[in-house]
Amino acid sequence: MKISEYAVKNYQFTLVIFLMAIVVGITTLMNMPRSEDPEIKAPQFPVVIIYPGASPQDLEELVVKPLEKKINSLEDIKRTRSDIKDGVAVIVVEYKYESNVNDKYQELVREVNGVRSQLPQDVSSIDVQKVSPSSVNILQLSLVSDNAPTEALKKSAENLRDDLEKVTTLKNVEINGLPDQIVRVDLQLEKIAQMHIPVTQIIGSMQSEIANIPGGSVEAGDKSFNIKTNSNYKNQDEIQNTIVSSVNGKNIFLKDVANVHYDYAEQDHITRLNGHRCVFVNAAMKLGFNITQVQKTYLPVIDTFSKTLPPNIALVSNFDQADNVNHRLNGLAEDFLIAILLVSITLLPLGGRAALIVMISIPLSLAIGVVLLNLLGYNLNQLSIVGLVVALGLLVDDSIVVVENIERWLREGYSRTEATLKAIKQIGMAVIGCTATLIIAFLPLVFMPEAAGDFIRCLPMAVITCVLASVVVSLTIIPFLASRILKQHKGHSEGNFFLRGLKKGIHKTYSPILNSALKHPVITLIIAAIIFVGALQMMPVIGFSLFPASEKPQFMVNIITPLQTNIVKTDEVTRNVEKVLEKEPKIKYYSTNVGKGNPRIYYNVIPANDRTDFAQIFVQLDEKTSPKEKLEIIDDLREKFSHYADARVEVKNFEQGPPVVAPVEVRLLGDNLDTLRSIAAKVKDMLQNTNGTMYVNNPVDNLKTDIKVDINKDKANALGIPTVNIDRTVRLAIAGLSVGSFTDANDKDYDILLTTPKKERATLDAFNDLYVNNYQGTAIPIQQVANLKLVSSAVTINHYNKTRTVSVSAFVQKGFLADNMIKGVMAKMDKMKLPKGYSYVMGGEYESRNESFGNFGTIIIMTIFLFIAVLILEFGTFKSTLIVLSVIPLGIVGAVLALFFTGNSLSFVAIIGLIALAGIEVKNSILLVDFTNQLRAQGKALNEAILEAGEIRFLPIILTSLTAIGGLLPIALSTNPLISPLAIVLIGGLISSTLLSRIVTPVLYKLIPPKVKIKADNE
Repeated sequence: MKISEYAVKNYQFTLVIFLMAIVVGITTLMNMPRSEDPEIKAPQFPVVIIYPGASPQDLEELVVKPLEKKINSLEDIKRTRSDIKDGVAVIVVEYKYESNVNDKYQELVREVNGVRSQLPQDVSSIDVQKVSPSSVNILQLSLVSDNAPTEALKKSAENLRDDLEKVTTLKNVEINGLPDQIVRVDLQLEKIAQMHIPVTQIIGSMQSEIANIPGGSVEAGDKSFNIKTNSNYKNQDEIQNTIVSSVNGKNIFLKDVANVHYDYAEQDHITRLNGHRCVFVNAAMKLGFNITQVQKTYLPVIDTFSKTLPPNIALVSNFDQADNVNHRLNGLAEDFLIAILLVSITLLPLGGRAALIVMISIPLSLAIGVVLLNLLGYNLNQLSIVGLVVALGLLVDDSIVVVENIERWLREGYSRTEATLKAIKQIGMAVIGCTATLIIAFLPLVFMPEAAGDFIRCLPMAVITCVLASVVVSLTIIPFLASRILKQHKGHSEGNFFLRGLKKGIHKTYSPILNSALKHPVITLIIAAIIFVGALQMMPVIGFSLFPASEKPQFMVNIITPLQTNIVKTDEVTRNVEKVLEKEPKIKYYSTNVGKGNPRIYYNVIPANDRTDFAQIFVQLDEKTSPKEKLEIIDDLREKFSHYADARVEVKNFEQGPPVVAPVEVRLLGDNLDTLRSIAAKVKDMLQNTNGTMYVNNPVDNLKTDIKVDINKDKANALGIPTVNIDRTVRLAIAGLSVGSFTDANDKDYDILLTTPKKERATLDAFNDLYVNNYQGTAIPIQQVANLKLVSSAVTINHYNKTRTVSVSAFVQKGFLADNMIKGVMAKMDKMKLPKGYSYVMGGEYESRNESFGNFGTIIIMTIFLFIAVLILEFGTFKSTLIVLSVIPLGIVGAVLALFFTGNSLSFVAIIGLIALAGIEVKNSILLVDFTNQLRAQGKALNEAILEAGEIRFLPIILTSLTAIGGLLPIALSTNPLISPLAIVLIGGLISSTLLSRIVTPVLYKLIPPKVKIKADNE
């Protein structure tokens, strides 16, 4: 080939170019953005509505429905999901995945703002949020102290936050577990009632002091000056001296009718580390940075800050994602080195010099591949590294084939240059065709849709870039090195000890079997077909799963106390759970969050919103804990907490892939809440009685009990009391009214909360001696115009694409496959008679799987046609193409058996392995069919050509298969359940296809021999 001839003759240029490639590759590898997981940029936007005091039904009717109607009319909307609770609603808007995130975000903000004027005026806020992969915290620090004053903890946390915010690569540095400091104004309601001072007058007086109205500008001579006013508060004294009324010419100050003092807001998030009181400081990393390099910038900051802390406050770095990333990448680097060692061992039959040349292709191909990967915008993470390790076993294939063929010509007695050029001429097009088919095999993974495609895409791209680089290397630098380094053989040579032994083994074992198979071709194909069909029958036995659990030594414990349990009782239950965790020796840290979920530390886990009946503990084990040991700890804790009396305690492992509510999710659709509740109860009962389920959840299991202030509107009207005054007074007494904020001389911000004298949390006593003002300012006891009564209401209302829905979900116990559970549940649901107008759809893993593989069939069909097109270009006949493609089923046999014997299911990653396997198998068959065609073109008889090609090409095929297996073996033996099935499938498939297809392909060739034009010149 011209490119090879050019590389050999202009070796100085070739050397410089490839030395440059290695240097640039190393530089790129060191500076490439690095993270734990791939970046997923989903066009998904939560719209958060705050409407204080609104019931779920009112919020649904007045706010959610108008917003949903407008949002669903937009282009490219995939679905909307609404979760409506008391005073809060979240509408999650998902666009089609291919939509531009920034454009759609701007569109949604614009449309939501357009509807704002049509909604109730007292809606507090509507916030359109953007879900970003970089919002995952890479760092969680704990300031731990059991006796430090809250003010001291607050000051230390704020100082630490300020220091971390100066690290330019960090963002979203936030403090969790510390209530905000406020100025609390406790009104003496009896006193203001006696003075006939309306509450609205006090609120107005305070807000007028806070208002900052620009004074405009004036001109003096030839200059213009802005007039600045200064009407905001500066300290507590100024608030106390606010004039709220005037009686008989005497001013009444706020301090005359209220107690003004510094305080803390009601604590709705209690945090502890290993059972000790603490405050969390969390930070995320900006996109496009190397987490290892970022860690080097913030560790000195943390170390310096820790030295400034008082003795009674300790700084603990309880979560640092950079450590996890470095540990994982170091583990993969070790796998990489082991893989290189195994590959080098498999190359021994080629001889020392030939093996050295092939080994040189590894760093060259990887260097070019990494540069290309970086140019395409991919970073270094666990999946791209796996792609590089997978490529390691494949990228030497081209070089092995080229070097082995050159060696063969050298053993024929040709000079090094002649042997090199003859070998390349003979094998060049086959090498290009092999690489093309391998790249095509990985293309479906590149074009996989949705978040699963985004998650996995860097793996096939790493393989493709490296394999693409390898074909360039094998046709340029390898021929040049071979023409300079390979040893000139004197006469005919049989190679070194390893090669002679391998060839002897092939001749004594493979040749007789092939000869026998060629004599009975039909029987051979029938046996092969039976083996293939038998393997397919094992598919249901191994089952299907989408994504495996994470292997990280981390998990979550969720604590759900009975509905409406207050935070004090939930905290008491959580402390009991902590006592159990404390006794587990493998647990290093457990971070407790009562009233809220742990800050986001995993890419597909979104923190739970504020709930007094919920707590979450983030558990981290010793980093040396194996996945097997972790699962044993999880199972042991599940057993201990399975019959907990005061709460439901769920021990949940982290899962890989796109987020799902639970593996098994039955989504019920209909209009009437009571009917949906009735059906949901039946579904919950069915799931609980299904063997293998756990943590069955029905969100509408119970109705919520509220205390309603039942206003006698006739009486209120007669007394001249506006209803809004009653609502405002009740809120003032219970939650307090925020009248604004101010900044003191030290630049500290404070909210001003107007309320009544009470402890941190309001009780029913807050309604005692409560007065409301009428239009004349007369204070009237609220008990005269309103009564308290208990009412029941829905805890939550959910919508799916504007339709009311209830999702009943369940997790799957150890030893059961989610796929089998889902099929069983669907069969039971199909038999369940639902009322007219009500239906169900499966969510969870079933929905995620359909989205991940929804358009996959089209991609596979395109891949098959691309395979055929390349093979037609390669051989020019359909028969040769069919013979080459016939190898694919034979690889499936070994892949299925490998999954079965290792106890793995046919997961998403295993399917990726099957697709990649097809390309590797076809690559090997091309070499065999191409060489058989060449021998026949030289005038050899059909059987003779088949036997000779089979024996000669078996050597490079078995070498390339062994190198691929050697490269993949460390991954297969790794403890990472996300990537090991990929290697297991490839190894099993390579073994079966190498053994079976070397028999079946020649037999099929004999039955349907393609037409070959006999060459006049046998060269």
